[in-house]
Amino acid sequence: MTQDIETIGIADLFAPPSPGRARADARIMAAASGIGFMAVRDFPGDTWLTPERRAQLLRIFALPDTEKQKLLRWNFDRTRKNVYRGWFPLQPTAVSYKEGIDMGPDIAAAARALPSDDPLCEPTPLPTEDALPGWRAAAANYYRAMETVGNALMRSIGRGLGLPETTFDPYFEHGISTLRLIRYPLRDANAGIDISGPDFSVLHKGETRTIIGREHADSGFVTLLAQDGVEGLQAKNLVGEWIDVPPADGTLAVNFGQLLERWTGGRVRATQHRVIAPKTVRFSIPFFYEPRVDAEIAPPPLSGAEPFEPFFYGDYLWEAATTFVEMSGIKHLRQPRRVKAS
Repeated sequence: MTQDIETIGIADLFAPPSPGRARADARIMAAASGIGFMAVRDFPGDTWLTPERRAQLLRIFALPDTEKQKLLRWNFDRTRKNVYRGWFPLQPTAVSYKEGIDMGPDIAAAARALPSDDPLCEPTPLPTEDALPGWRAAAANYYRAMETVGNALMRSIGRGLGLPETTFDPYFEHGISTLRLIRYPLRDANAGIDISGPDFSVLHKGETRTIIGREHADSGFVTLLAQDGVEGLQAKNLVGEWIDVPPADGTLAVNFGQLLERWTGGRVRATQHRVIAPKTVRFSIPFFYEPRVDAEIAPPPLSGAEPFEPFFYGDYLWEAATTFVEMSGIKHLRQPRRVKAS
């Protein structure tokens, strides 16, 4: 099996069945079941993956602090009602040294913020049009483009598993996919944090590098990551070595989550990855393609798949998401929607 991150052209996924689409499916399934990481190019919306177009989204980081504070989540400002969506500031003592914003489907269409008592469905606090002219429209267009790619990849995975290609479609109708914008600044050497220990630094190619994104596997289904041309993202290959995920323009880095691994009986692999500090500020734009909150995850019709008790995606997501430092202190704000039989 290949140990490198393969770049796959996926234009044929958006066309009728063809030998080209079958070849793309085979390459996608090989990457998904092998290293669990790939890069994709040639798809609708790939014009976003240039420095100029990414900069349209990343303008939010240039907002004055007074404007960013209006977007904070409840755990950083108790006067706010939003607990899952919104801004998270730098955590100076945490390994993951980043700031950013988590946005939901309402940025693509306001009507998608359905009235709900579920914090996973809350509206996203966003900057005003006056504060960032044209930004909301850009974020909406980008969100919709990533949904299209996510759907095409899930259909490809379905075909690769020998299932009807629309098997996963119903789960993602009214999904709660998250668009996250992240800024990794250079860590202040005078901040009083000892970053010499193994939690904070690693030896990479003979050089000590600071960890700014802790090693983890994503919890969900498919992550589509636009990088800003700055290296730092690494994935663990099949023999346990850390390899660089190239930040090439015109491509998305794609990795698969633990829930998809479980749902496919291990046929798709969720891969550990991390971010090590480059020599400059780094920006990152991940899109987490996610089902609707009440999607029931149950064993699929795949031979050899381990049986498990069905559960709601929202319950699983809340349990997973609230373990991250930027979500600390909110776990008690949502109870599971499915009560287990005693």
